[in-house]
Amino acid sequence: MLQPKKTKYRRVQKGRMKGNTKRGAEIAFGSFALKALEPKWITGRQIEAARQAITRHMKREGQLWIRIFPDKPITRKPLDVRMGKGKGSPEFFVFPVTPGRIMFEAEGVPLEVAKEAMRLGAQKLPIATKFIVRRDYSEETV
Repeated sequence: MLQPKKTKYRRVQKGRMKGNTKRGAEIAFGSFALKALEPKWITGRQIEAARQAITRHMKREGQLWIRIFPDKPITRKPLDVRMGKGKGSPEFFVFPVTPGRIMFEAEGVPLEVAKEAMRLGAQKLPIATKFIVRRDYSEETV
């Protein structure tokens, strides 16, 4: 499961996901990508499940880049605990995704294989996504 080895602060505030993404909105490494269309917290388990689905369909051919990393700790208070007495302990880590963010990129597989792999990976995520292809992509280069 994805999580940071070390964090500067043990607990962080909730924050808000307003507007579209500014960084990570362009394809940088591969020819195919999965782009987020909604704002949502994506957990490390969801990222790992999507990664497994994508690599399994690609039959471990080509390359896959994960462009998001869960580094925001989310706290939970135990069951049957009264209000107050401070913030709970960190339970898991999330990445706050905003619309337009590239989450996964792939390279080295045909267009149809990449499209189906990204569709299977998108099913594991709790948001609407879009499959996009690099602007200067051509079939004969594969």
